[in-house]
Amino acid sequence: MFNFKHEWIETNVGLLLVLTMLAISVGGLVEIAPLFFIKDTVEKVDGVRPYTPLEQRGRDIYQREGCYLCHSQMIRPFRDEALRYGHYSLAAESQYDHPFQWGSKRTGPDLARVGKKYSNEWQVAHLNNPKSMVPQSVMPNFPWLLKTELDYSDITDRMMALRAVGVPYSLNKTEYEANVKKFGADTAKLLNIADARKNLIAQAQENNYDGDNSNITEMDALVAYLQVLGTMVDFRKYDDDEFVKYR
Repeated sequence: MFNFKHEWIETNVGLLLVLTMLAISVGGLVEIAPLFFIKDTVEKVDGVRPYTPLEQRGRDIYQREGCYLCHSQMIRPFRDEALRYGHYSLAAESQYDHPFQWGSKRTGPDLARVGKKYSNEWQVAHLNNPKSMVPQSVMPNFPWLLKTELDYSDITDRMMALRAVGVPYSLNKTEYEANVKKFGADTAKLLNIADARKNLIAQAQENNYDGDNSNITEMDALVAYLQVLGTMVDFRKYDDDEFVKYR
């Protein structure tokens, strides 16, 4: 039976190198080999779609303000996380995110399923002054969101850039019809790049996210984004073990 001492291994450069490479090789094999037997890691679910122009601008603001530095959007498949936040996050739910917001850094709660959990009014008040809604919050105030008109002059360029990396925003009749087949006619209209500005304005006015319909603010866009998070998949339609084969 071998009884190596760490000091002897660490002072023997050749042996240390061999053992290090062996450990890396075994670890890499354990991590990589299973991937060759997985046909797909993106679950097949109904309802997941790209963001509308307004939601996408809200996501841009979410990233600009650094919200992702304190809030993850990844519920891990553990009982305590599911009890607090809901069903664990699916890869399918982030397939149109560039970049995705997965991670484990949580100064604040995970936001993967925050959509529709609170009213628009609550979200506006919380973003404007977090302590007014959660006294123990350490989140900073974002009052300028209510005062700053949303710049959507380049929304078509933004959607074109996302289209270039695979997000199915439509630019021609063939792509539009493909979206009708995949997402339905109503959603396909919202994903049409040519109508981006019109669709953005219509969604903001119809939902009045910030409580003031006289203009469209950055608050409108950010709340629109937050309210859609985690709402696309109806988990009541699937068995508890439906997604195990993808893990």
